[in-house]
Amino acid sequence: MAGLPPRKRIEDVELMRALAHPLRSALVDHLMAVGPRTASECAAAVGSTASNCSWHLRQLAQHGLVERAEGEDGRERPWRACQVGIELGDDPELHGTQLAVVGTTLTREKELVERYFDAADSLDKEWRDASGINTYSLRVTAAELKELVHAIDALVRPYVGAIRDDAPAGALPVHLGLRAFPRIDAEGKPST
Repeated sequence: MAGLPPRKRIEDVELMRALAHPLRSALVDHLMAVGPRTASECAAAVGSTASNCSWHLRQLAQHGLVERAEGEDGRERPWRACQVGIELGDDPELHGTQLAVVGTTLTREKELVERYFDAADSLDKEWRDASGINTYSLRVTAAELKELVHAIDALVRPYVGAIRDDAPAGALPVHLGLRAFPRIDAEGKPST
């Protein structure tokens, strides 16, 4: 994807452990979605306290995932994400830690979906109509799946909040999740 910043590839076990922590994962996710925010603003968004968020943000800063940003009033400086996306490496030695990060991510995604449904009735009809929860069962080759995932990424990536600087008035942060993998049956074998 020419011209778009790359995702941060994570292959360090300590960094993965930091992201496996639910609050830290939620903080990084929130800052990537909405841009610079103070610890107090983060606390309101992720359901924690400002002091707890501040401590975890400092820990994330030690790993290079977040950093201080310039504030408007000079009193409380906001934090911002240092990357526009995260991808896990493919080192088999880190498989267990990768699963912990993915588990935390999926739990966070479930929480976001539940929040959406809890608040959907209070959203403008325009936003309710624009939202979608879709699932598909595809029959593709590995090469086709790789091509499809890359095509979807190319379509979506220019809209990523941390990248987009031309968002029109009325644009809101939106969660979009994509999971694409072979279906595995109850016996642990690929379905055919």
